[in-house]
Amino acid sequence: MSKHPTIEEHLKASGVSRRNFIQLCATLMATAPVGLALTGKKSVLQVAAAIGKTRRPSVIWLHFQDCTGCTETLLRTSTPDVAQLILDVISLDYHETLMAASGAQAEAALRSAMKENAGKYVLVVEGAIPTNIDGRFYEMGGRPGIEALREAAAQSAAIIAIGSCASWGGVPSADPNPTGAVGVDSVISGKPIINLPGCPPNPYNLLAVVLEYVTMGKLPELDEYRRPKFAYERVIHDNCPRRAHFDAGRFALAFGDEGHRKGWCLYKLGCKGPVTHASCSTRHFNEIPGVWPIGIGAPCLGCTEKGVVWQLATFDTVPIHLVTPPDTYPAVVAQTGKFKAGAAALVGIAAGAIGGAALMAGKRLPEQAGVAANEEPPDELGKPGSKNA
Repeated sequence: MSKHPTIEEHLKASGVSRRNFIQLCATLMATAPVGLALTGKKSVLQVAAAIGKTRRPSVIWLHFQDCTGCTETLLRTSTPDVAQLILDVISLDYHETLMAASGAQAEAALRSAMKENAGKYVLVVEGAIPTNIDGRFYEMGGRPGIEALREAAAQSAAIIAIGSCASWGGVPSADPNPTGAVGVDSVISGKPIINLPGCPPNPYNLLAVVLEYVTMGKLPELDEYRRPKFAYERVIHDNCPRRAHFDAGRFALAFGDEGHRKGWCLYKLGCKGPVTHASCSTRHFNEIPGVWPIGIGAPCLGCTEKGVVWQLATFDTVPIHLVTPPDTYPAVVAQTGKFKAGAAALVGIAAGAIGGAALMAGKRLPEQAGVAANEEPPDELGKPGSKNA
C-alpha cells in the first residue's frame, strides 16, 4: 500500500470487503448530503467509485475556547460510527481529546502530521480564538494558541470552523468578552474557510464537507456567512413539526401548560426557529427521531445564527412578519356574544314556522304524487297495486 493510500486501498488493507464499502457509501448517502455533494453521481456505485479513488484525507483538529461539545457529537455518530469515521474514511492525525499521546509526544505528532501532509490536510478548529493580551488567555505547547492556529492554517488546504464558537465567537464572546474571543475567519485570511455553526452542529455536515472537498476538490456552495447551503439554506421554521400550530395561532404560553403538553408552537416561549438557518428539523441528532431542542419541548436558541444566540435572552421573541393565523384558518377560540331574550323568541318563532311548514308539506306530498294514504305503492312498472313480478 502506498504512503498516502486512497480510501478504497486503505479499506482493503484493513480487511473491509467491497460489500461493506458499498454499504458504507449507501449509509453516507442516506445520512449526509454526500449524494448531492458529488455532482452527477446518482447511484451508490457511482458515489463509491468517486469516494474510493480519493486519497484518504488527513484531518488535524485543534481545540481552543470550547466545551468539547462538537467533539462529543462526533463521538455519537453511528452510520458510520466514530471508529469507521476516523480510522477508515478519514485519517484523524491529531485530536487532543481522542489521541492517546499527550505533552511532548502530542506536540511531535502534530508537527509530524503537518509536515507529511503539508498543503493537503483539512484543519478543523473547535472553539473561539482568544485575541486579548496577545492571545495569552490560551496557550498550546507553551506559546499563545493564536500562533499555533496561524502556523497550522498556513500549511492547510482548507479550514473548517466547527461549532458556533469557532464560527463567530459563541459563548466566550458574550458580553463583556474579556478574552477578546472571535471566530476563525476574524484571525485567518487567504485560505478557504467554511463555518459549521451550531451548539453543537450535526456531525454529518462535517463529514459531507470533508468528503466533497477531497473528492471534488472544492468546497460546497456557501452562504454569506460561509455556511454550506445544503445544511443552512432554510430556516428551521420551514420544516418544524409544530408549524401547523403556528399557522393556526396555537401557542404554548408557559412550560407545562395545556398548549405545551399538546405540542403547540413554542414561538411565544422565545423559540428562534423562524430566523435560524439549520437542518435540525430534518436531520436529527444521534439518529433518533425527535432528538433536538424543539422535539423535546424546548425552544430553539438560534445557535447557528450570528448575533442571535448569546446576544438575545432565552425567552425573548424574534421579530417575524406573521404571528397570528391567516384569515383562511378558523379561529382557535370562537368569539361569542350575548344572546338576548328577544332574539331567542324570534329564533323560536322562525323555527316553529319552518317546522310547521315542513310537517304540512310532508302530509301533502303523497297526495300530490297521486298516491292515497290507503293505496299500495306502485310496482316497478308504475301500476298502482299491481302484483306483477
